[in-house]
Amino acid sequence: MSAPPPVRPTLPTDILARKGGVPLVCLTAYTTPVSRLVDPHCDVVLVGDSLGMVLHGLPSTLGVTMEMMILHGQAVMRGNTSAMCVIDMPFGSYEESPQQAFRNAVRLMAETGAPSVKLEGGQHMAETIAFLTARGVPVMAHIGLTPQSVNTLGGYKVQGRDADRARVIADAQAVSGAGAFAVVLEKVPDGLARDIAGALPIPTIGIGASVACDGQILVVDDMLGLFTDFRPKFVKRYAELGHTADEAIAAYAADVRARVFPAAEHVFPDTLKKSPSK
Repeated sequence: MSAPPPVRPTLPTDILARKGGVPLVCLTAYTTPVSRLVDPHCDVVLVGDSLGMVLHGLPSTLGVTMEMMILHGQAVMRGNTSAMCVIDMPFGSYEESPQQAFRNAVRLMAETGAPSVKLEGGQHMAETIAFLTARGVPVMAHIGLTPQSVNTLGGYKVQGRDADRARVIADAQAVSGAGAFAVVLEKVPDGLARDIAGALPIPTIGIGASVACDGQILVVDDMLGLFTDFRPKFVKRYAELGHTADEAIAAYAADVRARVFPAAEHVFPDTLKKSPSK
Protein backbone atom coordinates (compact mmCIF):
# COMPACT_ATOMS: atom_id res chain seq x y z
CA MET A 1 0.00 0.00 0.00
CA SER A 2 1.53 3.33 -1.09
CA ALA A 3 1.92 6.20 1.31
CA PRO A 4 -0.47 9.14 0.91
CA PRO A 5 0.97 12.08 -1.03
CA PRO A 6 2.54 14.79 1.14
CA VAL A 7 0.38 17.77 2.01
CA ARG A 8 1.36 20.84 -0.02
CA PRO A 9 1.57 23.95 2.13
CA THR A 10 -0.63 26.88 1.15
CA LEU A 11 1.26 29.57 -0.76
CA PRO A 12 0.66 33.30 -1.32
CA THR A 13 -0.69 32.60 -4.82
CA ASP A 14 -3.30 30.30 -3.25
CA ILE A 15 -4.38 33.06 -0.87
CA LEU A 16 -4.60 35.60 -3.69
CA ALA A 17 -6.78 33.18 -5.67
CA ARG A 18 -9.27 33.06 -2.80
CA LYS A 19 -10.41 36.64 -3.41
CA GLY A 20 -14.21 36.70 -3.24
CA GLY A 21 -14.40 32.99 -2.39
CA VAL A 22 -14.80 31.04 0.82
CA PRO A 23 -13.57 33.32 3.64
CA LEU A 24 -9.98 32.83 4.74
CA VAL A 25 -9.47 31.57 8.30
CA CYS A 26 -6.45 33.12 9.99
CA LEU A 27 -5.06 32.93 13.52
CA THR A 28 -1.80 33.79 15.24
CA ALA A 29 0.58 31.19 16.63
CA TYR A 30 3.86 31.66 18.45
CA THR A 31 4.83 28.12 19.52
CA THR A 32 5.02 24.63 18.04
CA PRO A 33 2.13 23.13 20.09
CA VAL A 34 -0.25 25.95 19.17
CA SER A 35 0.86 25.80 15.54
CA ARG A 36 -0.10 22.11 15.48
CA LEU A 37 -3.51 22.96 16.93
CA VAL A 38 -4.43 25.74 14.51
CA ASP A 39 -2.79 24.42 11.32
CA PRO A 40 -5.52 21.90 10.35
CA HIS A 41 -8.23 24.57 10.63
CA CYS A 42 -6.54 27.66 9.18
CA ASP A 43 -5.56 28.97 5.78
CA VAL A 44 -3.07 31.43 7.26
CA VAL A 45 -1.06 31.21 10.49
CA LEU A 46 0.52 34.51 11.47
CA VAL A 47 3.60 34.72 13.67
CA GLY A 48 2.60 38.18 14.84
CA ASP A 49 4.80 40.67 16.61
CA SER A 50 1.93 40.64 19.12
CA LEU A 51 4.03 37.88 20.70
CA GLY A 52 5.89 40.67 22.47
CA MET A 53 2.78 41.52 24.48
CA VAL A 54 1.14 38.08 24.57
CA LEU A 55 4.16 35.96 25.51
CA HIS A 56 6.83 38.36 26.75
CA GLY A 57 4.78 40.89 28.73
CA LEU A 58 5.95 43.92 26.78
CA PRO A 59 3.74 47.03 26.88
CA SER A 60 3.57 47.21 23.06
CA THR A 61 5.01 45.54 19.96
CA LEU A 62 7.77 48.14 19.65
CA GLY A 63 10.33 46.17 21.67
CA VAL A 64 10.11 43.03 19.53
CA THR A 65 13.37 42.13 17.78
CA MET A 66 14.32 40.20 14.65
CA GLU A 67 15.79 37.49 16.88
CA MET A 68 12.46 37.06 18.69
CA MET A 69 10.56 36.80 15.40
CA ILE A 70 13.02 34.25 14.04
CA LEU A 71 12.92 32.14 17.21
CA HIS A 72 9.13 31.98 17.29
CA GLY A 73 8.90 31.67 13.50
CA GLN A 74 11.09 28.56 13.62
CA ALA A 75 8.91 27.11 16.38
CA VAL A 76 5.70 27.70 14.43
CA MET A 77 7.12 26.25 11.23
CA ARG A 78 7.98 23.03 13.09
CA GLY A 79 4.27 22.54 13.75
CA ASN A 80 3.06 23.79 10.39
CA THR A 81 1.90 21.41 7.66
CA SER A 82 -0.70 22.93 5.38
CA ALA A 83 -1.56 26.52 6.40
CA MET A 84 0.48 29.37 4.98
CA CYS A 85 2.82 30.89 7.55
CA VAL A 86 3.31 34.66 7.54
CA ILE A 87 5.91 36.34 9.76
CA ASP A 88 5.66 39.93 10.95
CA MET A 89 8.58 42.21 10.28
CA PRO A 90 9.29 43.91 13.62
CA PHE A 91 9.44 47.65 14.21
CA GLY A 92 12.65 49.17 12.88
CA SER A 93 13.47 46.30 10.54
CA TYR A 94 12.02 47.75 7.32
CA GLU A 95 11.16 51.45 7.63
CA GLU A 96 14.62 52.87 6.86
CA SER A 97 14.75 51.85 3.20
CA PRO A 98 13.57 49.18 0.75
CA GLN A 99 17.05 47.72 0.85
CA GLN A 100 16.93 47.33 4.64
CA ALA A 101 13.50 45.75 4.34
CA PHE A 102 14.75 43.29 1.72
CA ARG A 103 17.74 42.19 3.82
CA ASN A 104 15.60 41.56 6.88
CA ALA A 105 12.73 39.93 4.98
CA VAL A 106 15.16 37.53 3.33
CA ARG A 107 16.65 36.73 6.72
CA LEU A 108 13.23 36.00 8.22
CA MET A 109 12.30 33.71 5.34
CA ALA A 110 15.67 31.97 5.10
CA GLU A 111 16.05 31.28 8.83
CA THR A 112 12.46 30.16 9.44
CA GLY A 113 11.34 28.64 6.14
CA ALA A 114 8.21 30.81 6.09
CA PRO A 115 7.01 31.74 2.58
CA SER A 116 5.93 35.33 3.28
CA VAL A 117 6.23 38.35 5.54
CA LYS A 118 3.85 41.04 6.77
CA LEU A 119 4.62 44.72 7.25
CA GLU A 120 2.60 47.69 8.42
CA GLY A 121 1.89 50.86 6.52
CA GLY A 122 0.03 52.16 3.50
CA GLN A 123 1.05 54.77 0.96
CA HIS A 124 4.46 55.44 2.50
CA MET A 125 5.34 51.72 2.34
CA ALA A 126 4.21 51.16 -1.26
CA GLU A 127 7.73 51.61 -2.66
CA THR A 128 9.09 49.07 -0.18
CA ILE A 129 6.36 46.53 -0.95
CA ALA A 130 7.04 46.90 -4.69
CA PHE A 131 10.79 46.50 -4.09
CA LEU A 132 10.26 43.30 -2.08
CA THR A 133 7.71 41.66 -4.37
CA ALA A 134 9.86 42.39 -7.44
CA ARG A 135 12.65 40.40 -5.75
CA GLY A 136 10.64 37.35 -4.78
CA VAL A 137 9.42 38.30 -1.30
CA PRO A 138 5.64 37.85 -0.97
CA VAL A 139 4.19 40.61 1.21
CA MET A 140 0.99 40.77 3.23
CA ALA A 141 0.21 44.42 3.96
CA HIS A 142 -1.42 45.83 7.12
CA ILE A 143 -3.34 49.11 7.21
CA GLY A 144 -5.89 50.89 9.40
CA LEU A 145 -4.74 50.60 12.98
CA THR A 146 -1.06 49.71 12.72
CA PRO A 147 0.18 48.86 16.24
CA GLN A 148 3.80 49.75 15.47
CA SER A 149 2.61 53.33 14.83
CA VAL A 150 0.48 53.52 17.96
CA ASN A 151 2.40 56.51 19.31
CA THR A 152 1.79 58.61 16.20
CA LEU A 153 -1.81 57.42 15.84
CA GLY A 154 -2.64 58.56 19.36
CA GLY A 155 -3.41 55.12 20.76
CA TYR A 156 -5.36 52.06 19.68
CA LYS A 157 -8.15 54.03 18.00
CA VAL A 158 -10.53 53.12 15.18
CA GLN A 159 -9.09 54.33 11.88
CA GLY A 160 -10.98 55.60 8.84
CA ARG A 161 -13.75 57.66 10.37
CA ASP A 162 -14.71 61.01 8.83
CA ALA A 163 -11.57 62.79 7.56
CA ASP A 164 -9.44 59.65 7.84
CA ARG A 165 -11.62 57.70 5.42
CA ALA A 166 -9.85 58.94 2.29
CA ARG A 167 -6.45 58.16 3.80
CA VAL A 168 -7.34 54.54 4.57
CA ILE A 169 -8.80 54.06 1.07
CA ALA A 170 -5.62 55.52 -0.45
CA ASP A 171 -3.52 53.22 1.76
CA ALA A 172 -5.48 50.18 0.56
CA GLN A 173 -5.10 51.14 -3.09
CA ALA A 174 -1.40 51.82 -2.64
CA VAL A 175 -0.47 48.47 -1.09
CA SER A 176 -2.59 46.57 -3.59
CA GLY A 177 -1.03 48.42 -6.50
CA ALA A 178 2.45 47.78 -5.09
CA GLY A 179 1.96 44.02 -5.29
CA ALA A 180 0.84 42.85 -1.83
CA PHE A 181 -0.98 39.52 -2.13
CA ALA A 182 -3.39 40.38 0.74
CA VAL A 183 -4.01 43.16 3.23
CA VAL A 184 -5.04 43.16 6.89
CA LEU A 185 -7.62 45.81 7.81
CA GLU A 186 -7.44 46.50 11.54
CA LYS A 187 -10.00 48.51 13.51
CA VAL A 188 -11.68 49.96 10.42
CA PRO A 189 -15.41 50.87 10.46
CA ASP A 190 -17.74 48.31 8.92
CA GLY A 191 -18.91 50.40 5.98
CA LEU A 192 -15.41 51.47 4.98
CA ALA A 193 -14.08 47.92 5.27
CA ARG A 194 -16.95 46.71 3.04
CA ASP A 195 -16.10 49.32 0.43
CA ILE A 196 -12.41 48.42 0.45
CA ALA A 197 -13.10 44.69 0.30
CA GLY A 198 -15.39 45.23 -2.69
CA ALA A 199 -12.97 47.46 -4.55
CA LEU A 200 -9.59 45.75 -4.08
CA PRO A 201 -8.47 42.88 -6.34
CA ILE A 202 -6.57 41.27 -3.44
CA PRO A 203 -8.03 39.56 -0.35
CA THR A 204 -8.82 41.71 2.68
CA ILE A 205 -8.41 40.12 6.11
CA GLY A 206 -10.32 41.81 8.88
CA ILE A 207 -9.58 42.24 12.56
CA GLY A 208 -12.07 44.62 14.04
CA ALA A 209 -13.37 45.28 10.53
CA SER A 210 -16.30 43.95 8.46
CA VAL A 211 -17.70 40.45 7.99
CA ALA A 212 -17.59 41.36 4.28
CA CYS A 213 -13.79 41.04 4.30
CA ASP A 214 -12.32 38.06 2.45
CA GLY A 215 -11.11 36.56 5.73
CA GLN A 216 -10.75 37.14 9.45
CA ILE A 217 -7.83 37.00 11.86
CA LEU A 218 -7.63 37.03 15.65
CA VAL A 219 -4.90 36.55 18.23
CA VAL A 220 -5.37 32.93 19.25
CA ASP A 221 -4.88 33.69 22.95
CA ASP A 222 -7.69 36.27 22.78
CA MET A 223 -10.27 34.00 21.12
CA LEU A 224 -9.41 31.17 23.52
CA GLY A 225 -9.93 33.44 26.51
CA LEU A 226 -6.48 32.93 27.96
CA PHE A 227 -6.53 36.50 29.26
CA THR A 228 -9.26 37.02 31.85
CA ASP A 229 -8.95 40.82 31.95
CA PHE A 230 -8.59 41.67 28.24
CA ARG A 231 -11.79 41.88 26.18
CA PRO A 232 -11.52 43.96 23.01
CA LYS A 233 -14.84 44.68 21.29
CA PHE A 234 -13.77 42.90 18.11
CA VAL A 235 -12.85 39.60 19.81
CA LYS A 236 -15.36 36.79 20.19
CA ARG A 237 -14.41 34.41 23.00
CA TYR A 238 -14.75 30.81 21.80
CA ALA A 239 -13.50 29.44 25.14
CA GLU A 240 -12.59 30.68 28.61
CA LEU A 241 -9.31 28.83 29.06
CA GLY A 242 -7.97 31.48 31.40
CA HIS A 243 -10.66 30.70 33.97
CA THR A 244 -10.28 26.96 33.40
CA ALA A 245 -6.52 27.17 33.89
CA ASP A 246 -6.93 29.30 37.02
CA GLU A 247 -9.28 26.71 38.54
CA ALA A 248 -6.95 23.85 37.60
CA ILE A 249 -3.87 25.55 39.07
CA ALA A 250 -5.77 26.40 42.25
CA ALA A 251 -6.87 22.76 42.59
CA TYR A 252 -3.29 21.57 42.08
CA ALA A 253 -1.99 24.01 44.70
CA ALA A 254 -4.62 22.84 47.19
CA ASP A 255 -3.73 19.17 46.59
CA VAL A 256 -0.03 19.83 47.10
CA ARG A 257 -0.59 21.75 50.33
CA ALA A 258 -2.93 19.05 51.62
CA ARG A 259 -0.43 16.33 50.67
CA VAL A 260 -2.97 14.49 48.51
CA PHE A 261 -0.82 14.88 45.41
CA PRO A 262 1.10 12.89 44.41
CA ALA A 263 -1.14 9.94 45.29
CA ALA A 264 -0.10 6.28 45.16
CA GLU A 265 -0.79 6.02 41.42
CA HIS A 266 1.58 8.90 40.69
CA VAL A 267 4.70 7.57 42.47
CA PHE A 268 7.09 4.70 41.84
CA PRO A 269 7.31 1.74 44.29
CA ASP A 270 10.60 0.72 45.87
CA THR A 271 10.52 -2.77 44.31
CA LEU A 272 9.15 -4.20 41.11
CA LYS A 273 6.19 -6.55 41.32
CA LYS A 274 7.25 -10.14 40.83
CA SER A 275 5.82 -11.90 37.82
CA PRO A 276 3.49 -14.76 38.76
CA SER A 277 5.20 -18.18 38.51
CA LYS A 278 4.09 -20.45 35.70
